[in-house]
Amino acid sequence: MKTKIIKVNPDFPEEALIKEAAAVLRKGGLVAFPTETVYGIAANLLNKKAIDRLYKIKKRPKDKPFTIHIAGFEALKDLDIDLSERAGQIIHRFWPGPLTIVAFNKRKEKVGIRMPRNKIALALIDKAGIPIVAPSANISGKRPPTSAEGVVSEMEGSVDIILDGGVTYIGAESTVLDVTTQPFKVLRQGAIPSKDLISDYNVLFVCTGNSCRSVMAKGMLEKFLKQSGLSEKVSVDSAGTGSYRDILAAPNTVQVMKEDGVDVSAHKGKPITMELLEKSDFIFVMEQAHKNIILNMMPVVGWKVRLLKENNGIADPIGRSLEEYRHIKNIIKDCVENIFLGLFKKEKDK
Repeated sequence: MKTKIIKVNPDFPEEALIKEAAAVLRKGGLVAFPTETVYGIAANLLNKKAIDRLYKIKKRPKDKPFTIHIAGFEALKDLDIDLSERAGQIIHRFWPGPLTIVAFNKRKEKVGIRMPRNKIALALIDKAGIPIVAPSANISGKRPPTSAEGVVSEMEGSVDIILDGGVTYIGAESTVLDVTTQPFKVLRQGAIPSKDLISDYNVLFVCTGNSCRSVMAKGMLEKFLKQSGLSEKVSVDSAGTGSYRDILAAPNTVQVMKEDGVDVSAHKGKPITMELLEKSDFIFVMEQAHKNIILNMMPVVGWKVRLLKENNGIADPIGRSLEEYRHIKNIIKDCVENIFLGLFKKEKDK
């Protein structure tokens, strides 16, 4: 058979193209498509021939079930998924996004479920109107593809359609979390760090370059949490509105934090992303400009965002003297301590 390759706009998927692929799925065909992590192959769960064909082309053992992909939380009811309150909190924090959960349905069968973020993926699942399974678009044991070209190299002639939505922007597989056990168990390390999943709170500090102020704030809060035995309950991260990946902490940042007994020499910076913003319960920024950037990027998280120093910005010390870094560090230390006592006092006093 000849595989049809269809280019789709990743930001505004063309409805006619999505409908064409969805129709193929309903008839029992196989469609490769992008998610935010890697490319997957969609098949109609209700069509035995399609599922058998999917196992065959992937060379996957029949005792290894496929993950069901959904486009909205209401699909959990249709699948009779039974979730604890804690599991529900986790999926509402990370979905849509790179998290797969393994949960019980009402028949006590284990089911893998994922709600991807990618617009093409969500549109395809929605338009298909049937339960969709979607393993990664590779032969089992090989590296999952992050582009349509990668799918073509392994799956041309094996799938009916490849929806080409460009390169996936995460490029790592989803994290798989089993919520049928107590405590929950990470079955596969992936795009979401394990600590983020098991924490009760996720705190994000944001500055411009993610080399000074947000690094100080993160280090200070982690110090307070460790001293109080709350490190397992609270996950702390930092990012920059104008940062680039793997930027190091400024030398003066390392020095002044060392004076407080905090080692940030291994820090590797990163820019803010929608995933970071969405998973965070609290987002603290150094200046109003940072808040404006976040609101323009993702308005729905606006209620989470606040200035670290209420009613005032915290100046950027980049390029200034070591003494200025100390001054900024002390301001940040006081603000973070107030946050710690205010937000986590109940846990601290337990």
